[in-house]
Amino acid sequence: MTGSGVQRSDFAAIANWIKPEARVLDLGCADGSLLRYLAEQRGSIGYGVEIDDDRVHACVSNRVNVIQGDIERRLAEFADASFDYVVLSQTLQAVRSSERVVREMLRVGREGIVTFPNFGHWRNRLHVLRGHMPVSENIPFEWYDTPNIHLCTITDFEQFCAKYDVRILERIVMDNDGGTVQLLPNLLEIGRAHVCTPVTDVSRMPSSA
Repeated sequence: MTGSGVQRSDFAAIANWIKPEARVLDLGCADGSLLRYLAEQRGSIGYGVEIDDDRVHACVSNRVNVIQGDIERRLAEFADASFDYVVLSQTLQAVRSSERVVREMLRVGREGIVTFPNFGHWRNRLHVLRGHMPVSENIPFEWYDTPNIHLCTITDFEQFCAKYDVRILERIVMDNDGGTVQLLPNLLEIGRAHVCTPVTDVSRMPSSA
């Protein structure tokens, strides 16, 4: 649950990819709701990295282990493969160097999970056609106060992974209600989760490879 009592629809999808009692690092963990959910549902041992003072205090209130700081700097402090999973949930679009953060999360974690709002959703396209930047439940900021600097579509992210030798192990395309989307996902879906691992590092390849 979040501090406001609302559970995001992608929490269950993320939990399904995480093995019981796994070590999880959540980058940009906000109030620690996801880590608390994973602890309750999967028995995971979680740590978060968050820069905002109020959110760090909320993590402490939620009894979540948290390190305060910029994820783009703090990631370098973690040893290789020190976590089973590193999660970048609704945070990718707000980091300055997407390539560096994804590479670092896959160095620190044996696997990575990424979720992000799909800028290619039809409602967002409609906003742009009307001459405005989109504002929605998943992109709730105006253009002048948004922390999002690298919004992308599903296709953009797939091309990004291919370019930087990151293999997508599994993906789920979701709507706001937590349902999966099969038809025209880049047009119709809102959020989506990926599990990635670097194809260049054999030691972190999935056991089935």
